[in-house]
Amino acid sequence: MTAGTDISPLKYIKTIGIVNNGLNGRGFANPYDLGISSEGDLFVLNRCDVARRQAIRVGVCNREEEYLYEFGYGFGKGEGQLALPVSLLLGDQDNVFISDEHNHRITIFDKEGTYLYHWGEYGNEPGKFDSPSGIALGKEDTLYVADQKNNRIQKYTTQGEFIGQWGEPGQNAGQFNLPWGMEIDRNGNVLVADWRNDRVQIFDPNGGYLTTLGVTGPDEQRLSRPSGIAVNSEGTIYVADWGNERVQAFDSDGNYIFTLMGQATLSNWAMDFFSSNPDEMETREIADLISELPPHFSSPYHRSSQTEPYFWGPVSVRTDKHDRLYVVESNRHRIQIYEPN
Repeated sequence: MTAGTDISPLKYIKTIGIVNNGLNGRGFANPYDLGISSEGDLFVLNRCDVARRQAIRVGVCNREEEYLYEFGYGFGKGEGQLALPVSLLLGDQDNVFISDEHNHRITIFDKEGTYLYHWGEYGNEPGKFDSPSGIALGKEDTLYVADQKNNRIQKYTTQGEFIGQWGEPGQNAGQFNLPWGMEIDRNGNVLVADWRNDRVQIFDPNGGYLTTLGVTGPDEQRLSRPSGIAVNSEGTIYVADWGNERVQAFDSDGNYIFTLMGQATLSNWAMDFFSSNPDEMETREIADLISELPPHFSSPYHRSSQTEPYFWGPVSVRTDKHDRLYVVESNRHRIQIYEPN
């Protein structure tokens, strides 16, 4: 891989989000993923922590920060319920597919949030799951699923008919250690965030190994617990480098290009809150939100947790048809949006 540059070809646009401590309404609660509809609406998957698990849901908004509606309340095993949702994508007619690592299944809603069906069951036999995580939509109505604890990738029809699989536990090419996020590139190749192996592996549509991105560590070009992948129309690969609290960009040949650390500003939702609670705004203005950290606060986690504009828990990345990049931050309950310069 070649050396990259600190200069990003992306321009920061805005931040959407505010923490929602209730069971519904505007705001996010530990967002884990998002899908972008054919009309440009954002379907945000709220995973929630244990204390708020009854608030697990999909919140739908747009880039103008209008909160439109929500659906899919957890916690549970019933039809339309979720327990530990991981990944969300939109398929044909904007149907919503959600993986659930606790219920070991894929749940499908229509774009209005009406429950349609689910499929999947626990096990290690072909066609069964042990904690499914990332999902990606391929050609010819196929769905790829990262079968996390079985350390394999499985391929299905969107109706749940098993087609095939590849992978096994290990560190060699084609092996996995807790695969997580997934993406399909413009050539139909399958990109897998091999989470505990600190790399992204790329395969052809039938599972043939092609190449690997990233090595373990915090330095430039290295990945630590990658969790999400997005590919734009030009083939640029964005990786949610979760363990390093950043987003890494590679070209279509696997060469490192640049790193994003985060540039968040207050969302309109946050400004609405502060306009109604001026005492909170006064407290914010005297707080040190971009501080000079002491030497022992040197880890990526410490740096990001103490610097508000930075990514903290960047668990997922997505791109839209205009090559805008959306970075989902679970720990700060927000989405940062960037566009090409």
